[in-house]
Order: sequence, then structure tokens, then C-alpha cells
Amino acid sequence: MKTNDDRAAGWAWGPRVVAAALLSWASSSFSCATFAKSEAFLSGRPMGQIQSDALRELSGIAASRRNPGVLYVHNDSGDAPRIYAINEKAHLLGACDIRGIKAGDWEDIAVGPGPEPNQSCVYIGDIGDNGAKRPEIVVYRAPEPQIDAAKPFDQMTIGPAHAIRLVYPDGPRDAETLIVDPLTRDIYIISKRELLPKVYRAAYPQSTTQQTKLEPVAVMPFGTFPTGGDVSPDGRLVIVRGMFNAALWERPADAPLWQAFTGKSKAIPVASEPQGEAICFDSKGRGYFTISEGRHPTLYYFAPAEPNAPKP
Repeated sequence: MKTNDDRAAGWAWGPRVVAAALLSWASSSFSCATFAKSEAFLSGRPMGQIQSDALRELSGIAASRRNPGVLYVHNDSGDAPRIYAINEKAHLLGACDIRGIKAGDWEDIAVGPGPEPNQSCVYIGDIGDNGAKRPEIVVYRAPEPQIDAAKPFDQMTIGPAHAIRLVYPDGPRDAETLIVDPLTRDIYIISKRELLPKVYRAAYPQSTTQQTKLEPVAVMPFGTFPTGGDVSPDGRLVIVRGMFNAALWERPADAPLWQAFTGKSKAIPVASEPQGEAICFDSKGRGYFTISEGRHPTLYYFAPAEPNAPKP
């Protein structure tokens, strides 16, 4: 959750540090040799606009693997423990109340395999921590519901969800990016408020009864300020965005997902959004969606530039 005091304080850094980091980010991090430009995607196309006033602080988005044409979104804070299903035209289908969890500072959502064979689950990242004070963060995991993208349902209850309690090995920190590896079921958290954000992993299987210590596995480029991310359903491509930029990495063959971040990335387009934080691949991993916080945000889709699946 972002507050006015939080923004005014320069995200807990001095204003000059923030200004320098933002300038470096905008002018070099996403455009120089580290971030060559990708030609794999077209510019964003508006798909529709959220009309419901209930969805006013959208912080995460994920494409369903079980229900074609369904996207999951959630509010950042101040809501009940629920996610919302929308279709690819940004029409609200209904709310999914989740049993057995709490709504704290939810920052991102992912869809990935569950612990049971052929099971698809929704993962919700209660990982926000503006003041870097939380002794632990939580990722909630619940089985995906059955939803028809053409049939609004108003409200349903799903779950119960299991809580995966995580602790950083190097002290509390704020994060807004949750990624679940579809190949290994490892969970990744990427920190935000550092000039060199860190990538942390909770290897599968994650305990739902005891606290799990995250493992630092990679470092993001200078000034990335990650606010959301996703991995393609085949596990080959990873995208991470900031408020104004986004980048794509390719995973090396037969390598853990985090090794993607040790290679070069390519800048990918994002739309001009009031407070863009959320990004996800479509269900086939060909293009991607973004959406912003704020009232009545627009859902954008970035289609592949070629008919076949994009290559970075």
C-alpha cells in the first residue's frame, strides 16, 4: 500500500537519491545495453475500462489457466479477503471471497500449479511493507475456481487457502512482485525499495505450517523499482514492470527461473497509466496485459508482433 506520506518521503530515501535513481532508470536502465529494446510486442491496445467502483486500487493481475478468457485482479488494501474475476474486455464477472485468509497489504497475484497433480492455484502476495517492519510476509495459495468468462456470477466463496509464511534472511523489506514458476512451483519475491532490487526464492515444496526462510538468488538492474511481474505458462519468458517501464528476460534452457535475471533483458512497451503496477502474460504466453490503480482504469493488451509466440 502506498500512502501520501510514503510518497512524500521519497520511498524512505532522500529526494536527491530518488531523483538520481529515477533519472538513471528512465534514461539508461531500460534503454542502454543492459536493456535493449524488444520488437516482439505491439503497442498497448485498450480492451475496456473497469466500471465498478469496488475495483479502485488494483495492484495485481493474473490470467487464469483453468478458465479461458478470465483474469484475476485484486485491490491493494482496504478490501475484504477477496479477488475479482474480469474478462478480457475488463467487464467484472464477480468477486471470489477466500476462506481462511486475511487481507493485509496485497501487492501481486499469480496463477501456477498447486501441490496436487493437474491442480491450478491462485497465489496472492501479502508482501507489501512500506516501513520494512514486518517480521514475516505471506503468500496465500487457493485452488482456482470454475468460472465462465461469458457468465457473470456476482459472488462466490473459494478455498480454504493455505498460508505460506516467508521471512527474509537479511531483514524486512517492501515488495510488490510475486512470480510462481510453472515448471518447479518455486515462489519468487522481488524487492522494490532498493537501488539494486533483490530476487528471493522459496523453493518447492513450501511449508504451510512453519515459516520458510527466503533465499536470495539474483539482483535486478539498477533502479528497476519492480511493481509487478509474471512468467509465461511454459516458463520460458519473464516480465517485470515498474510504474513507467517494463522488461522481458528469457530463461536459459534447463536452468532455474532466477537465472533469467543474470542475462540481458529487453525493454517492452507499457501504456501511459496513472499508476501502473500490474502486469501478466495472457493464458497462452503470447502477449501481456497491464492495468493501473485508480478509479475506472483501462485494461491494455500488448499483442505479439508476429502471429507466432514472441521471442525476446
